[in-house]
Amino acid sequence: MNAHIYLNLFHILLVAPFFIYVGVMKSAVPAGVFTALVVLGAILVFYHGYKFVVRVMKGSGYAWVNAVHALLVGPLLLYIGLKGAETERPYYEVLLLTAFAALGYHMYEMAVYRDFYL
Repeated sequence: MNAHIYLNLFHILLVAPFFIYVGVMKSAVPAGVFTALVVLGAILVFYHGYKFVVRVMKGSGYAWVNAVHALLVGPLLLYIGLKGAETERPYYEVLLLTAFAALGYHMYEMAVYRDFYL
């Protein structure tokens, strides 16, 4: 199977449900979840920030994917993780929007490009 199918499945089966869980439960999540959000957010900012620069230098049309992760998703996770139970409601709602966007986008990719993956 193509590596893209694993990436799509990762987002459909793990990332989106995790974001939905945090977005719905809000401050009721265990404290360790906030720590995980900080770690994940830092990884996203640095890894995708690096990948963004590399892709821009290569003239890739997919640099936008890395920009979204490094400039939107990563900082959102860092903010929620660092604020912990004190995080304001709108940030959880943006996390839910992000979860549903990721779920829809990756399900679309799986459906439209299914022949590409097999």
